[in-house]
Amino acid sequence: MSALPPGLSQTDVVVQSIKAMITRGDLTAGSRLPVEKDLAEALGVSRGSLREGVRALCIMGVLETRQGDGTYVTSLDSTLLLAPMAFMVDLQGPEHRHDLHAVRRILESEAAARAAMHITDDDIAAARTLLDEMHDLVFEKAAIDHEAVLKGDLAFHRILAKASDNGALAALIDALADRTALARRTFGLQHEEQVRTAFREHEAILAAIIARDPDRARLQMSHHLLAIEDFLHDDDSLAAPAQ
Repeated sequence: MSALPPGLSQTDVVVQSIKAMITRGDLTAGSRLPVEKDLAEALGVSRGSLREGVRALCIMGVLETRQGDGTYVTSLDSTLLLAPMAFMVDLQGPEHRHDLHAVRRILESEAAARAAMHITDDDIAAARTLLDEMHDLVFEKAAIDHEAVLKGDLAFHRILAKASDNGALAALIDALADRTALARRTFGLQHEEQVRTAFREHEAILAAIIARDPDRARLQMSHHLLAIEDFLHDDDSLAAPAQ
């Protein structure tokens, strides 16, 4: 086993050692960890410290404990490993809400460009159906149902993130999606015409993706999301953290 940095706690030794075992290929997705006594001895730590390290890795999505069957390496899927990002985002104060939306714009603009190259016919059909349903909500009702529109908005962006064919990118976008919903809802309530503008922008984004034009898709998405950033910059009423 390669030398670990000095000064680590026993729990950190467990975390770093198991991570090294995975990166070296000694453990792979779905592998069962050695029994607790043997692994603690191999790592030179107490069984209590081993349990703490394993719990930490379970929270990170690296390991999973199966009652009565031991501890296993997870699938190591990006969605699992990046799930703690959502927790980090939840802890951001209101002063950082602009930062979250800027990161979202950067990620989703690239996702739109990638979607233009990788989207499937099924995803195009799903996005098209969703926009058709949203059209009625936005233009055909006497009063806009903002909660329903927001739900559709989130679903549309998730379809495009998935269509990027990059699990890590989609997982990062998903971690930010719900946490930026407060500003999007407030923006729509205060500027109802913007709801209709946003719908037309969704149409333009999808058209660029269907045309397999990544540069236009990237620009259309960036333009679409800049409206929220401008709103946050100009409006100090959103004192609550993005959520």
